[in-house]
Amino acid sequence: MDMKRAKRAKRAGVAAAGVALAALAGTVPAQAVAPEADVAYHGYASMWEGRLGVWLTPQNHGPSDVADATVRLRYSAPLADRQQLPDRCLRAGTRVVLCRTGELKAGGWGEEIPMDLKLRGKPSEATVRIDTLWNGAASDRNVKNNEHKVLTLDTGDSYFF
Repeated sequence: MDMKRAKRAKRAGVAAAGVALAALAGTVPAQAVAPEADVAYHGYASMWEGRLGVWLTPQNHGPSDVADATVRLRYSAPLADRQQLPDRCLRAGTRVVLCRTGELKAGGWGEEIPMDLKLRGKPSEATVRIDTLWNGAASDRNVKNNEHKVLTLDTGDSYFF
C-alpha cells in the first residue's frame, strides 16, 4: 500500500506542477513570445535570350520589425555555372539562390534585390518560385503574400507578382 500511495502522491505532484505552469503562462513577459511580422515580396520577372531577370522588393506589413530575412528563389531551369549575383545573395544549388533582405521595419519596404541570371542553354520558358526561407524568427500568419510562382516566357515580357 505504501508504494501505491507514493505513486499517487507523485502523480498528484506532477499534476499540481502542470496547473502551476498553466497559471504562470498568463504572466509570461511579451518579449518571450515570438514577434509577428508579415513579410511579403513584390516585383517582376522577365526572360530573354537565355537570361532570367528577377527584380523583387521585400515588404513588412508588421506589426513587428524584422532584423533580417532570407528569400529563396528556385528556378525550373538550371542556372549557368558562372553568375554575377548581388552581394547579399548566394547560390544554394544548380537551381536555387538565397538572398538576405536586410532590415525590414514594420509597415516599411526593404531595398530592391535585382538579379540578372544566365540559364544553361536557351529554354523557351522557365518558372521561378519565390518564398521566405527564414524570417528572423518572427511568426507570419499570412505566408501567401511571400509565396509566388511566376512562369516566364522567352519574350522579354515582364510578369509581375
